[in-house]
Amino acid sequence: MIEVKDVYFTYPSGVEALRGVSLTIKNGEFVAIMGQNGAGKTTLVKHFNGLLKPTKGEVLVDEVSTRDVSVAKLARKVGFVFQNPDHQLFSETVEEEIAFALRNFGFKETVTKRRVTWALNLLGLTGYRQTSPFMLSGGERKRVALASVLAWNPKVVMLDEPTIGQDHQQKEKLRQFIVQMNAQRKTVVIVTHDVEFVAECNPRVMLMSEGKIVADGEAKKILTDTKLVTLASIVPPQITQIFLELADLGLPTDLIDVYEARKTLLDHLEGKTPT
Repeated sequence: MIEVKDVYFTYPSGVEALRGVSLTIKNGEFVAIMGQNGAGKTTLVKHFNGLLKPTKGEVLVDEVSTRDVSVAKLARKVGFVFQNPDHQLFSETVEEEIAFALRNFGFKETVTKRRVTWALNLLGLTGYRQTSPFMLSGGERKRVALASVLAWNPKVVMLDEPTIGQDHQQKEKLRQFIVQMNAQRKTVVIVTHDVEFVAECNPRVMLMSEGKIVADGEAKKILTDTKLVTLASIVPPQITQIFLELADLGLPTDLIDVYEARKTLLDHLEGKTPT
């Protein structure tokens, strides 16, 4: 469990990035943190694995303060995939990149090889095993960074803008894998601007603005509230936008799921009252 208690954080430049943030993320939750650039999203999640320490307040991971644990020890439990993979990659080959943390954490070589192969297959990177990560496209490098974290099987997986540079097929694989991780009671936290991806996943959503959390709840409730999404400088999902335009027909405006939207439209055409 991750607990953030009245956390403030100010960068050396004097920029106050977090202003009294408090939240609790329970084991096995899937949370999406959204908001405009500069809202404090990435700053917040970097507190979850100790990369940043609060200027004021406290962050607890499984009831232990991040001030009292090294980043290396926290990393074994809380894996973080950076928005820019070039901030994370450094090895000569994709295989070595994925294996590095496993060896650093003391996994046996037989286990390391098995986990590397598993991660390569999972992210569609098998053909790049002996390729330099820096010879790959931005989207492929992103998948290498993700594979290098997933390989050691952390309890908490944090993904900063994981869908940037990914095509629809890769996004769908990511969504399915997140569902699988949730089924295994892993905690997944993503920072994202991709409102359509969030709508498809339907996680718990936290909206941030000016270093504060301004909304927290189920995706359907948050993303269809026009006042809230405007406050956080994001747009509603396309399904929601369509139904907002059709509100004069008596259709509901709190839809984000395409299958629910389809059923609602068919029911309307058949003269049934939306429920």
